Order: sequence, then structure tokens, then C-alpha cells
Amino acid sequence: MLTFIGLGLYDERSITVEGQRALREADRAYAEFYTSKLIGASVPDLEDVHGIEIEVRDRAGVEQHPEDVLEAAENEDVAFLTAGDTMISTTHVDLRLRAHERGIETRVIHGVTAQTATSSLTGLQNYRFGKATTLPFPYAHGADGLPASVTDTIDDNRADGLHTVVYLDIKVGYDPTSSQTANRPEDTVGYDRADGDQYMTADVGAALLAEEYPELVGVVVARAGSPDPLVDAATMTELAERSFGDPLHLLVIPGECHLLEADALVELAGVDREALDIV
Repeated sequence: MLTFIGLGLYDERSITVEGQRALREADRAYAEFYTSKLIGASVPDLEDVHGIEIEVRDRAGVEQHPEDVLEAAENEDVAFLTAGDTMISTTHVDLRLRAHERGIETRVIHGVTAQTATSSLTGLQNYRFGKATTLPFPYAHGADGLPASVTDTIDDNRADGLHTVVYLDIKVGYDPTSSQTANRPEDTVGYDRADGDQYMTADVGAALLAEEYPELVGVVVARAGSPDPLVDAATMTELAERSFGDPLHLLVIPGECHLLEADALVELAGVDREALDIV
């Protein structure tokens, strides 16, 4: 059996009761944190609370060389862990299909996602969101300006009146001396951690977006799922000058807002009503 378990958004307590039970009953557990991480908990925290050792895999160990994971699942109950919901914004469906090819039974135990938490915290209706996009660090995509994947998504969603979630880049175990990172501008540093991980913060993301959309309203969602989530809204130019504390952060670009959505953004995010497109 191979059970994919979403750990939720913040710490070792964010997992569902069903996921907790399955993890504690597993014979062994694997995890990946290159797509997202639990900022409020370390791997030892998870191991202590759930009473199981967890082997953390890098991208290659999941996507290219998962044979030992699959071999274990042929004879044991194996848990595979990710932050958020285990199949959202990941390629783990490939691992699940490989298991099926071997005749291994699989199941998915869902966790709270950044997308659903964003809708809840901002008051923007989930069915009013269009395609999401990820804003990479400039040194990571290597091109001048914003990538077309970002601008095309924002422009298409706005044309359809839909909201856009802009996920902000995460680099796990990046090397600050590499040719890519050594010459990065200081204003795109984001949030560096001692463990070698780097997180783009919302002010950095807003500054990048302001190059193309200076007066566009953005909504910052910071630390969703934690005891102290933050929601703040202003133009991209204004957000670029603010600080939003510890990660994880993301940005939302509102499309056309219903009256209730507009009321929520005014009350919950402090947005200027006159800046919204209300229908």
C-alpha cells in the first residue's frame, strides 16, 4: 500500500485526523519538501509527534529514482508526505501511476491547500479563480522582465474577470555561490534561511510585478494556516514597499469582484474600494 498524505499548511498539527492515523500506522514514511514546506515544523518535529522516522527525498529521488519507495510499498504500508494537499501543484500522480503499474494499491488523504486557504482568508469566492501561476526569481528563469507564463496568465484571467493566484518561488537548498545566484540583485533576495532554503517574499514579488503592473491591486496572503495569518492589499507599487513577516507568502490579483467579495477585501485586507473592479 502506498498512501499519499497531505500535511496541511503550517506545522505538525496541520495534518487531518485521518492523515495522522494513517501516518502513525505506516511501516515507513517518505516526504518531499521541494514543492512546498511546513514553515512551522521541522522533520524531527514531525517524527516526534507521529512516532515514525521520515526519509526526505529530493526531486530526483521522487521523480527519477523512486524504485526503492515502490519496492517497499509492495510489501509494507508506506506513507508519502507533502505539505498542503499531496496532489496539488506536484507531479506525484506519476508516482501513483507507477505504483498502479506494479499492482500496488494506493490512496490519497487530502490536506488543506494554499488555494482554498486563500479563498477563505480573502473572502474571494473559489469558483471565481482562474488559472494560477508561479513567479520565479529572476536569476532562476534567466530572462529579462516577467516570464510570459506569468503575464499571459494574469492577462487572460483579467480579460475573463477572474482572480489569479500568484505563487512565489521557493528554492530548496540553493547555493548562494553558484553562477545563477552569486550575482542576483539584493532587492530580489527574499527570505533566506540558515538551512539553505530561499523563499520569495510578497514585497519582492510585488516589486517584480510592478514593473509591468504598477497600479494593479494585489492581495498578500502570508502564513496561511498559522496562528498569525496576514492579509493585506494595495497596488503592486505600494506592496513592494511593505514588509509582511515570515514566509510562506503568495499574491492574489483580484478580477471582477461581486459586492460581497469587495466588502470582504475592504474589511479583511484594507483595500481601497475605488481600486476594485466591482460587478
